[in-house]
Amino acid sequence: MKRILLTVEYDGTAYAGWQRQINGLAVQQVLEEALSSACGHPVTVTGASRTDAGVHALDQKVHFDTDCSIPPEKYPFVLNTMLPPDIRVLEGREVPVDFHARFLTSGKTYTYRIWNARHASALRRNTHWHIPVPLSEDPVRCALETLPGKHDFAAFQAAGGTAKTTIRTLRSVDLEIHGNEWILTVSGDAFLYNMVRIIAGTVAEIGLGRLKPDAFETAFRTLDRLALGMTAPAHGLELTQVRYPDAAFTDPASLRWHDPD
Repeated sequence: MKRILLTVEYDGTAYAGWQRQINGLAVQQVLEEALSSACGHPVTVTGASRTDAGVHALDQKVHFDTDCSIPPEKYPFVLNTMLPPDIRVLEGREVPVDFHARFLTSGKTYTYRIWNARHASALRRNTHWHIPVPLSEDPVRCALETLPGKHDFAAFQAAGGTAKTTIRTLRSVDLEIHGNEWILTVSGDAFLYNMVRIIAGTVAEIGLGRLKPDAFETAFRTLDRLALGMTAPAHGLELTQVRYPDAAFTDPASLRWHDPD
């Protein structure tokens, strides 16, 4: 048996999230069905991130085991003829048998997009949160300066989160504004349930003047979810990058497994 790592891109609009479930069609199910057909045996895949319904991915990482003869680099060519156009496999490679796409990650980057214009955009309706009232840039940038670093992000977790610890380290938080488009990029070692969407919702409420620029600092101090803004809509979120330490591809056994969520 060989372990194969795929890089997968998808538009999450039509799906009930990444993870296979009984009450909706998930990206995992569609990918597993295509792989099972291509490999000639049942295939179960493990993804690096369990994105929610409507969330998109540019760099989802997925591993699975197989003894079929398809060369690893040929999986994109084989699978993309079988998958719907909103799911694409970008790369395939063989990895050590003890590699794990989820538990060996060293960090992830998420991007959240806002369309801040009086009228919604027809072309961006599935990838941007439309906010029709002008947002103020200066208080938002002031607030975002407090996010990078190691903090207790207990207030940044939605109900239903199961993380054993709420301590997280954000490496960077960047905001780019191009005309009506606001692009928030957050990189960290790991993320809590709905953490980036809560950050984005708080950014919006600070920009609208409903919360003060010290909202994030207050949340760190009080650990109170009510100190922060709403959970932003899922469709504005994208899993942009999944990172692994070099040893994950050479000596996975030397690394400690951890739950990134």
